[in-house]
Amino acid sequence: MAEFSVSLVAEKLTNLLAQQAAYLDGVSQKIQQLRDELRWMQRFLKDAEMKEEDNELMQQWVSDIRDVAYDTEEVIETYICKAASQKTFDIVTKPFYLYKVGRKIESIRSRIREISGRRKTYGVTRNGRSGGEGSAANERLRWWRQPSPHVEEDDIIELVEDTKELLTQLTSMESRCRVVSIVGMGGLGKTTLAKRLYNHNDVKNHFDCRVWIYVSKEYRRREILQGIITDVNAINRDEMEVLERLKEEELLKKLHAFLEERRYLVVLDDVWNMEVWDCLKNAFPSGKTGSKVMLTTRNREVALHADGGGIPHEPRILTEDESLKLFCKKAFHGMNTLPAELKKLGQDMVVRCGGLPLAVVVLGGLLSRKAKSTEEWHRVLRNITWHLTKGQDRIAAILALSYNDLPSHLKSCFLYLGLFPEDVSVQTKKLIHLWVAEGFLPQEGEETPEGVAEKCLNELIDRCMIQVGRLSLLGRVKTVRIHDLLRDLAISKGREEIFLEIHHGNKAEPSGSISTKSRRHAIHSRYDQYAFLKDFAPHLRSLLFFNREYNVDVARKRTKVAFGFEKKLNLIYKNFKLLRVLDLEGVRVVSLPETIGSLIQLRYLGLRKTNLEEELPLSIGNLQNLLTLDLGHSCFLKRIPNVIWKMVHLRHLLLYTPFDSPDTWHLRMDTLCNLQSLPYIEAGSWIDDGGLANMTSLRRLGIDGLSREQVTSVISTMARLQDLQSLSMLLAPEQEMFPTLTGLSHCEHLQKLCFYGKMERLPDPQEFPPNLVKLTLYNSQLQREAITILETLPNLEMLVLGDGSYNWRDMTFSSDSFPKLEILRLHLLKELQDWIIEEGAMPKLKHLVINRCEKLKMIPDGLKQATALKELEIVGMPVEFEYRLRTKDFFEFKHTPSIKSTTDMLAIGLGSHQNVGWPEAQFS
Repeated sequence: MAEFSVSLVAEKLTNLLAQQAAYLDGVSQKIQQLRDELRWMQRFLKDAEMKEEDNELMQQWVSDIRDVAYDTEEVIETYICKAASQKTFDIVTKPFYLYKVGRKIESIRSRIREISGRRKTYGVTRNGRSGGEGSAANERLRWWRQPSPHVEEDDIIELVEDTKELLTQLTSMESRCRVVSIVGMGGLGKTTLAKRLYNHNDVKNHFDCRVWIYVSKEYRRREILQGIITDVNAINRDEMEVLERLKEEELLKKLHAFLEERRYLVVLDDVWNMEVWDCLKNAFPSGKTGSKVMLTTRNREVALHADGGGIPHEPRILTEDESLKLFCKKAFHGMNTLPAELKKLGQDMVVRCGGLPLAVVVLGGLLSRKAKSTEEWHRVLRNITWHLTKGQDRIAAILALSYNDLPSHLKSCFLYLGLFPEDVSVQTKKLIHLWVAEGFLPQEGEETPEGVAEKCLNELIDRCMIQVGRLSLLGRVKTVRIHDLLRDLAISKGREEIFLEIHHGNKAEPSGSISTKSRRHAIHSRYDQYAFLKDFAPHLRSLLFFNREYNVDVARKRTKVAFGFEKKLNLIYKNFKLLRVLDLEGVRVVSLPETIGSLIQLRYLGLRKTNLEEELPLSIGNLQNLLTLDLGHSCFLKRIPNVIWKMVHLRHLLLYTPFDSPDTWHLRMDTLCNLQSLPYIEAGSWIDDGGLANMTSLRRLGIDGLSREQVTSVISTMARLQDLQSLSMLLAPEQEMFPTLTGLSHCEHLQKLCFYGKMERLPDPQEFPPNLVKLTLYNSQLQREAITILETLPNLEMLVLGDGSYNWRDMTFSSDSFPKLEILRLHLLKELQDWIIEEGAMPKLKHLVINRCEKLKMIPDGLKQATALKELEIVGMPVEFEYRLRTKDFFEFKHTPSIKSTTDMLAIGLGSHQNVGWPEAQFS
C-alpha cells in the first residue's frame, strides 16, 4: 500500500512548505517539484498494488516508491531541524545548508525518474475513476458534509431468545453469587449482547450496584480492583488519594467487604485465561441474594472454570435474513430492506460474512459510503471474491477490504489506533491532539485541524472501523475503542507501511523482520532498558509510552525508581532530534533534563500523570513548534517557568491537577494567539496585560482565584474571543461575590458556563449568552427568585446546581419552565426540603441526579408525569427517601425510568465518578 505512504509524505511536504517557509526559502521550488512528482507517481500505484500480490518485480517497484517517499521526508525534516538549531543561520551558513539539501533533493528526483522508467516494463497503467476530477470532488464534498454519527447502538439485531435466557439467569435469586458467561469467537457480538443486558431496565432495577470492567490479555489485577472500587464508589473522596498506596490484598479485602452487603453485578469483559478468575474470585462474596458476575470470553474452559455449575451461553451466529437486515441498517442507515435491484448483490455479499455480526457491520459500513448502484456493488462483490479465493481468512479479508476503501488520511487515523494497548478506551481529545501533531490531516478551507480530526473520527465511527466507548451527558463522544480484530489489522497494515511498531519489554511483537525505518513506536512495558531504540533514531517521529501501573506504591518508591528510569530515557532527549510526538503519560519521571529543549521538532509533549517535581527546565521554552503541552495530573509539579510565551504555535495547554496545581499566575501569555484550550490557569497579571485579549482562538477557558476586578476584565474581553465555547470562573476564597455579570449576551458561540462563588445577582435572561447549553453553579447562594430566571433560558440543556448554590427550604419549577432541559443535577442542596414541579415543566428531561440533598422529603409529584425521563440517579439520600421511591412513588410514574441508587455508599461529593459537574470536571 505504498500509495498511502506517498500520500502521507506529499501532504506533509505541503504543510512544511506553509509552516517552515523561512527555513525553506531557497529550496521551496525544488520541494514543490519533488512533491508534484510524488503525487504523479501516486496515480499509478493503485493499479500496481492490485497486481503486486504474486509479482515480485511489482512488489519491489512499489517498495522502491515507498522508500523514496520516506527518504524525501527525512531529507527535508533533517534540513529544517539543523537550520532551526543553528544560532546563526545567516548569510554565511545558509548557502552551505541550502547547497547540501539541494544536492540531496536532486538525487531523490533522479531516483524517482529511474523508478518511473521501470513503470511500463512492469505493465503499470494510470489508475483512474469514472467521472474524473469531478467525481473526486463530489466524493470530497460528500465526506465533508457527513453529519455527526448516531452513537447509540440502535442498529443491532435483537437476539430475543438469547436476551431472554440471559435475563432470566441474571435476575435469578440464588443465595450465592453465580457466574453468567457469554462465550464465542471474536466478532460474534459477545460484548454487544453483554452491554444490551447491562443497560436493560430489568437489570438496572434488580441490582444495588453495577460495574463494567474490560480485562483483555494484558490485564493487571491491581488495575481491575481499583477500577471496580472506583466505579461502585466504594470509597469516599478523602480515600481517593490513598487508593494507589494500598496493597493488592488490601484492595481485595476492601472490595469484598463493600460488596458483601449488596446485590451486585460485576461484568468482566474479554477474559482470556483461567488465571484472571483465580486472582479475582476472592473479591466477589455471596453478597445479597441474587448477586452475579457476568463474563465474556473466547474460551469456554474459562467460563466453566469460573462456575462449573453454570452453562456458558454462546450467542448463535446470525441467520442470512438477520445478517441481511443488519447489513441493510448499516448500509442504508436504519432501513430494514434493500432496494430490489441491489437485494441479490447484498445477499451474495452477506453470505460471505458467515453470520459474524462484526463482519456484517463492517461490510455495511463500507457500502454505506458507496454509490447505491449495481455497478459499484458488483465491483465490491468482485473484490470480496478476489480476496477470498486467495485463501485468506474470510473475516480478515472483509476487514482489509474496508480498510483499503479508506482515503489516505483516514488510513493514517485508523492505523494510529494500533499503537494503543488492546481493549483500552482512548480519550477522543487526546487522540485528536495526537492526529493534529502528526501532521497527516488534510487542510480544507477555514476549518481548524481539530475540526478536521473530529470529522475523521466521526467518519471512522460511521464506517464501523472504531466503536464509541463513553458519551458525555450531552452526547459528545468522550472515548473510543477498537475491536481486537480491527486492532490486529491496524498493526499488520501499520507494519507493512513502516507506519508503526509496538514493543513489549526490549523486544517488538513478532513480525518477521522489523524495519528500522518505522516512524512511530509504542512502548507497552515497565522499567525496561531503551538502548534498543537507538537503531530507530534517524527515522523515529513519534514515541508513546503506555505505562499501565502509574504511581504504584509511589510514596515508597518514587525517588529510587524514577532516578533509574530517567537515566534510561536520556538517550531519547539526546538522539531523537526529529521527534514530533513524545507521550510519557504515566511514566515515573521526577525531572526533565535541559536536553529536552533540543527536541525542537516536537508538536506534542505529554507529561500527564508523571511524577515531575519542583519546576520544568527553562529549555522547554525552545520547543517553539509545540502544539500540545499536557501537564495534567502531575501532582508533584510546583511551578511552570515563565517561558510558555515562546511557544507561539501552542494550541492546547493543559495544566489542571486535582489537589495542588502548579503555580501559573506569573506566566506571560500575550503571544499565544493560536491557543484553543486553556481549561485551567490561575488568575494573574496576564489577564490585564494583553494576554487574554490576544488569545483570539480560545475555545475553552477556566480561571481559578479571580478577584472581582479580574472577573470584570475577563467579561469585558469576551467580545474579542469570538470562538470561545466554554468558560469557567472561580473566585478567590477571600472574595465576597461576583460582580454584576453584564456583557455576556454578545458571546454567541459561548455554550457552557461555570461559576464558583457567591453571586450578587444572576444576569437577566436576555443578558446570558443566547446559545447557552450548560450552566454549572457552585457556592452561588442564589436568591429564591433566581430560579425564575434560570427556567426561562431558551436553549439550556443541562443545569448543575451544586454545593452552596441554592440554600432555601423550598424550590418551585413553574409550568412550562426549562423548555429544553434534558439533564438536571442537584448536588448537596443541604437546606432543600420541598421541591415542587408544576405541570409542563421540563418536558424534555431525560436524566436527573439527586445527590445528598438529605432534607428533601420525596420525589416531586410533577416529576412522575414526565414522559421523557429515562434515568433517575439517587446518591447519598436517606433510606426513607429511597424506600418511598422504590415502593409508593415507583408505581406512580407515568413512564417508569431506570433508577440508579447509591444511597448507602460512602461517596462524598461524587454523585457518579464521571462527569458529576464538580468544578474540577470543568478543568481536566
